[in-house]
Amino acid sequence: MDPTPRLSAVVADGVATVTIEHPEKRNALTPRMWRALPELLARTATDPAVRALVLTGAGDVFSAGADIGALREPGDAMQDLSVRAEEALAAFPKPTLAAVRGYCVGGGAQLAVACDLRFAEEGARFGITPAKLGVVYRSSSTRRLVSLVGPSTAKYLLFSGELIDTGRALRVGLVDEVLPPGELAGRVAEFTRVLTTRSQLTQAAAKEYAAGREDRDAYWAAQAGAGGDREEGVTAFLERRTPRFGWTVGGAGAEAGAELPRGSRRTDQSVT
Repeated sequence: MDPTPRLSAVVADGVATVTIEHPEKRNALTPRMWRALPELLARTATDPAVRALVLTGAGDVFSAGADIGALREPGDAMQDLSVRAEEALAAFPKPTLAAVRGYCVGGGAQLAVACDLRFAEEGARFGITPAKLGVVYRSSSTRRLVSLVGPSTAKYLLFSGELIDTGRALRVGLVDEVLPPGELAGRVAEFTRVLTTRSQLTQAAAKEYAAGREDRDAYWAAQAGAGGDREEGVTAFLERRTPRFGWTVGGAGAEAGAELPRGSRRTDQSVT
């Protein structure tokens, strides 16, 4: 495996898989990697071939967080970079899923929490660790964690910096599914394949509403009226066939509704 710290992105069958690669430091993210993530996400968000995104780590670790050596830099530059990357991931307009093996700690957990969903392999360990370093977790990151696991669990994680296992993570809502060893990749592929067949209109609107936005009812009603997904969904159900939804993020109609070429692959790497 190439030891150069980097983020890599591969698009296949409608799913972009972004991999954190820094094997020498348990996939810790360097400042350049934090800086590269929003740019990579921006490019991926506008790719019409992408209908969902998976974030994972190379090998048997998701991410041990930020490269601690970089925290010696003065000021909050490192934290600014990590929060900017977290916000870019949370704002990604299509469904996102963190596929977690091994350690998911600190900045790694920050990114996993910013995803819409989290699937983990048994044996994974989760921790939010700023209290071990004297770092003040940003308000936006704290609120996102609280909305996911509730105030009591958020305080437990933030106050102590202790790691929790997949059993507890599942109970408190930090993860959505736990898979036996060797089954994570297959389950993620199966589930994201389902996501790529569903209405992006429904997904995009639901994602905004779930994030707390309340001023877009008229916008989404207009999109639903013009997009044709409802008519296609009902017709496909009555005809007992798979629907061919046409609405996509950033486009609509026949151009946006082109069928994805199954098995197509494109590799886009950001070396950092």
